[in-house]
Amino acid sequence: MNTKFFPLKQLPSKAERHKLFGSVLPVPRTKPIEKSQMADLQNTKKDFLFDLDAVGISNVKHPVSVTGDLEPKVQSSIATISFSTSLRSTSKGTNMSRFTEQLSTYYRQGVFQADWQILKTFTKELADRLDQQDATIELQFPWFFERRGPQSDLAGLNNADITMKVIYDYQTGYTLSASLSALITTLCPCSKEISEYSAHNQRGVVSIEVELNEGAVQADMDWKTMLLEAAESNASARIHPVLKRPDEKMVTEQAYENPRFVEDMVRLVAADLYEMDMVDKFRVACRNEESIHMHDAIASVSYDKRNENLG
Repeated sequence: MNTKFFPLKQLPSKAERHKLFGSVLPVPRTKPIEKSQMADLQNTKKDFLFDLDAVGISNVKHPVSVTGDLEPKVQSSIATISFSTSLRSTSKGTNMSRFTEQLSTYYRQGVFQADWQILKTFTKELADRLDQQDATIELQFPWFFERRGPQSDLAGLNNADITMKVIYDYQTGYTLSASLSALITTLCPCSKEISEYSAHNQRGVVSIEVELNEGAVQADMDWKTMLLEAAESNASARIHPVLKRPDEKMVTEQAYENPRFVEDMVRLVAADLYEMDMVDKFRVACRNEESIHMHDAIASVSYDKRNENLG
């Protein structure tokens, strides 16, 4: 088939097109262009009324290297990062560019990793760079791990949402906090009890928040795997990315043999966390997306093991 092409009409130049759509010529420049000559309002020293708990930047997307005991043992993820520091009332502001400047330095050196020791060093250096007595970094990222079908042994990748938070304080030292959110299967004990056959089940979300002690850092434990196991091993059944019919039979029968209310879930997970020496404080929450109700079912429990020593 022959196609007849028509020549485009003659367009104005690119500069003329920009002018047509609103571009204007630059005005004469009067302010300095050298950094040494520019005003630094953030470093103004006066009485600005209040100390600030936190000032910094958030929602920074950046690659991060993640390691662990489960395959893939080394992976690159995308972290959403926030940085902050406190600010005395005598300072107007902090130097925001120094947060990302240090992040860029770590990345270029190939050492920006989801590793407690690295993040501890990062926050200490960040506080020094900012000329402050404290600094905080928080990373949120998806962590992927291999899961195989229980009968077929076919592998796929599951994921859990991870948060790592390190607070450095000149006087009190470091606070290490972590969280994991993972999907599980729960089967309703009440449905199983009252029904002639079968029982409804649903997908649940277990969220674990912990405060870790230095033992977790010194022992170089894969805390992600440990928290994941606490969530999944107490469920009616685990979630799988690849299931063939023999796998599905095994998973559904396992769920039927292990019915769980949300109340059961948080108590069982809490018991596992209580037995972990690396955990000082924890909170466990579970939310079941009910399959035969319009609502979700929720439960949570919090515990601080350090309070046991106060009596």
